[in-house]
Amino acid sequence: MISRLKSMISDKEESSLIRLKSRLKSMISRLKSMISRLKSMISDNIGGERGVQWTEVISLEPRASIYHNFLSKEECEYLIKLATPRMKKSKVVDSKTGKSKESRNRTSSGMFVERGQDKVIRAIEKRIADYTLIPVEHGENLQVLHYEVGQKYVPHYDYFVNELFTRNGGQRMATLLMYFTVAANGEPERAKKGISVKPKMGDALLFWNMRPDATLDPLSLHGSYPVIKGDKWSCTKWMHVGEFKIRNRKGV
Repeated sequence: MISRLKSMISDKEESSLIRLKSRLKSMISRLKSMISRLKSMISDNIGGERGVQWTEVISLEPRASIYHNFLSKEECEYLIKLATPRMKKSKVVDSKTGKSKESRNRTSSGMFVERGQDKVIRAIEKRIADYTLIPVEHGENLQVLHYEVGQKYVPHYDYFVNELFTRNGGQRMATLLMYFTVAANGEPERAKKGISVKPKMGDALLFWNMRPDATLDPLSLHGSYPVIKGDKWSCTKWMHVGEFKIRNRKGV
């Protein structure tokens, strides 16, 4: 009798343990599923972790600063993958005709990403607006650029001297350069005052083409040194004084 009772108790305990293990496995499985969904949501919304962010002022004249870890590694890789199939030789704007033309002064390749194209682009554009305090609607399409060995962009201004180009949105008041990869001697330069910067992946360089009094700043002259090793991927966002109306355009 005692032996049978012990056996019954043992069977019940074993059965209880089996049910408990089963419930724990089910709970662990649900938790893993929730964590997976949360990671997916985070990835969709902000494109990965960006690390510690801070702003470094590098010049007051011209006004320029670096926002460290502005983009995540995943966002950089996403933009490179998005741009690669559509890259074309970069062009410059003819100051007389307003049309795009090839130039020995600019030897990179590039493409434009439509404003608000997808969730990742919208998140980046909102981040730019939050940082610069310039509305998203004042920005041109993002321009992704690729520099290979020997390629460069000689010193130039981003603002316009011909009023013809300011009819849409007014003057370009600020420029944000975002870096996906950095090559040897591939950093941009503030040529007027000899200021150079060496950003890393994910950094963003903000400089102002206009002074606080709304006059054009000739100290905003800048360029990109020839790449001597590796290659450089970057992205430009030009921002205007007023709303910039996007027109459908392909290539550079």
